Amino acid sequence: MSAQQIAGLIEAPIFERMVTVRRDLHRHPELSWEEHRTAGKVGEALDALGIPHRRLCDTGVVAEIAGPEGAPLIALRADLDALPIHEETGLPFASETPGVMHACGHDGHVSMLLGAAEVLSRMDDLPCAIRLIFQPAEEKGAGAKAMVDEGVLEDVELIFGAHLDRHFSPGTLVVTEGAVSASTDAFCIDISGRGGHAARPHESVDAVVVGSLMVMAIQTIVSREVNPASPAVVSVGRFDAGTVGNAIAGRAVLEGTIRTQDEASRQSFKAAVERIATSVGRLHGARVEIDFRSGTPVVSNTSGATELAREAARAVCAPGRVTELTQANMGGEDFAYFLEQIPGCYIRVGSQVEGGAGFPAHSSRFDFDEQALRTGAAWMIEVVRVGGRAIRERKSVE
Repeated sequence: MSAQQIAGLIEAPIFERMVTVRRDLHRHPELSWEEHRTAGKVGEALDALGIPHRRLCDTGVVAEIAGPEGAPLIALRADLDALPIHEETGLPFASETPGVMHACGHDGHVSMLLGAAEVLSRMDDLPCAIRLIFQPAEEKGAGAKAMVDEGVLEDVELIFGAHLDRHFSPGTLVVTEGAVSASTDAFCIDISGRGGHAARPHESVDAVVVGSLMVMAIQTIVSREVNPASPAVVSVGRFDAGTVGNAIAGRAVLEGTIRTQDEASRQSFKAAVERIATSVGRLHGARVEIDFRSGTPVVSNTSGATELAREAARAVCAPGRVTELTQANMGGEDFAYFLEQIPGCYIRVGSQVEGGAGFPAHSSRFDFDEQALRTGAAWMIEVVRVGGRAIRERKSVE
């Protein structure tokens, strides 16, 4: 069966079922670790296809499509959870759950994987077995690690995943070797000064002044301590201090995020934030406590798996519609935990709405072109075929 034939199959009733699933999940979004209905719907779809499955980590689903005896095992992954955002799209299938919305395309990811599963389960020439991973809690950056800890990658040799991307038009696949997302570490700086009357600042240690100096000094890490060719971000997103305008605050709390695309920069950033915060506090006589919370690692696509992903993309896309990232993506993605264990590749699927890029992910008005579901599912099918053949050929000469 050729890639063109696969795409043809997806164009028929399978695509309609994918859209139906997507819209049902969109109407009924669920937050991280609360994806009970979503997992149930995935289970119902798998039951209808005769694909055995099980729950993992309570709200995750893992399914198996058998291959020839002794065949390699390749995994495909989709994420399940929504975001705590009140939807304002006006879509006829908009969220019916106040304050919760599929604002990042995970409803589409599930639909793509189910569509691919339907085709794969009916193929009689599979070169490998397939593990379908429907993962909870990606938005918390925790679901992938939890599933890894529960053994979801046991015996898996390669893993692939895809994310809808509004920056690219439908029919485009974005395949990039190396770093494709950033690490997502957080920090909290607790500043203890000495409060007092605003009219007598000399009797106080002003936590607002100390915190403000820290914010400005932290910005010099990127501008003066990082190679300009290395993508990196440090942002202070919360500054909490004071209660009234005529009193000097004795305490301030800063919270922020550190984003890098390599482990060396990740560690040096943490050290720099700690050095700057401690030094500024000491300079002004304030006590400073710093807490770092490690987030997801960098998603770094491995070279061999990326070549397989690109080969599959070229098979399902029109000429010239396979590209790669030209700008660093500083968002986080817990697919990184899978790639820490085994080779794999995470790609982007063009889903730009007609007329322009539309609203960004994590926006209350986010939406995507559903035609992208067809391309994403076709790629998942083809990457399994390409990857399975490659593993078998490699093992035959070892």
